[in-house]
Amino acid sequence: MFYLQKTRKFFEANWLLRRCAATWKSLPDKASFANILRMDDKTLTKLTFPLQDLEKYYVSNVNTENFRIFNPSLDYIQWAELLFKPSKDHEIDYFSSAIRMDHAPLLSQPEVCFIGRSNVGKSCLLKALFSLAPEVEVRVSKTPVGVVLECPPSQLDAGAIQGHTKKLNFFKVGKRFTMVDMPGYGYRAPQDFSEMVEAYLQERKNLKRTFLLVDGVTGIQEVDNTAVEMLEEFGIPYVLVLTKIDRAPKGLLLKNVLAIQDFVEKQTQGCFPQLFPVSSVEFSGIYLLRCFIAHVTGNLSITES
Repeated sequence: MFYLQKTRKFFEANWLLRRCAATWKSLPDKASFANILRMDDKTLTKLTFPLQDLEKYYVSNVNTENFRIFNPSLDYIQWAELLFKPSKDHEIDYFSSAIRMDHAPLLSQPEVCFIGRSNVGKSCLLKALFSLAPEVEVRVSKTPVGVVLECPPSQLDAGAIQGHTKKLNFFKVGKRFTMVDMPGYGYRAPQDFSEMVEAYLQERKNLKRTFLLVDGVTGIQEVDNTAVEMLEEFGIPYVLVLTKIDRAPKGLLLKNVLAIQDFVEKQTQGCFPQLFPVSSVEFSGIYLLRCFIAHVTGNLSITES
C-alpha cells in the first residue's frame, strides 16, 4: 500500500511538473476560441467559418449549400474546445508509434486519423489542434530539398526531425478519443507506406473518420486522387481538409474550393459533402474542425444544423 501511494504521488508530481513546464510556453493568442469570441463579427466569421466567409465572393448562381452542412452554434464550438484542454483527469499527449499494424497499440476509444501527401501541412495542423496542450510534441518536418516549408519557422521545434512522418503516431485525448498522424504519401514516402497505411485503414475497427488533407494552393493532385480511390474502395468515411488557405491568393482559393466541392459531389460516395478549409498559421477553421472531431468521435451530439 505504501509503495502504491508513493507511486501515485510520483506520477502526480510528474504531471504537475509537465503542466508547469507547459505554462512557461506561451500559447498563441488565437489558440483559444474564447479570445476569438471577443473579436468583431467579421473576424469571428472568417476564423470560425472560413468556408461561409468565402460565400460573399461568389456570384449568386454558385451553389453554396454544402458550406453549411456542419454548422454548430458558437456554444457547441466552445464546449468542444474543452476536450482539447488538458487537466489532471484529462491528459492529452503522444502515446506511441508503430511502423506496422502488429505494432499498433490496442485502443478501444474512438479514433480519427490524418493523411495527406508529404508537406501538405499535416503535422502543423495537429500542432494547431493541440495548441491548448503545448506539452504535446508533434514532430514537424524541416525543409526537404526543393520543398516549401510545411510550417513557418516560428512553429518548428528545435528537435524536429528531418523529412516527414514515417510512422503511425498515436495521440490520446484523455479517455475520449485518439488522433493518429499518418505517414505522408507521394514525395519521399516510406517504402512500406502502402502496407502500413492500407493495413491500418482496413483493420482499425475503432476508426471513426479519416481526414484527407489537400493543399489549398495546389488543389487536388493526381496523387490525392489515388488516396481518394483507396478510401472509396475500402468504404471508409472520410473528410477533405483544405490546408494552408492563408497562402493561397483569394481567386485561386475560391477556384480550388469550388473544384473540390464539385469533385466530391460527382466522384465520391464516402466523402463528407462539406470541405473544411484551415490555416494552421491564422487558426482559421481550427475551432470548427475541433468541434467536428468531437462530434464524429461521439463526444458531442449536435442537435442543430
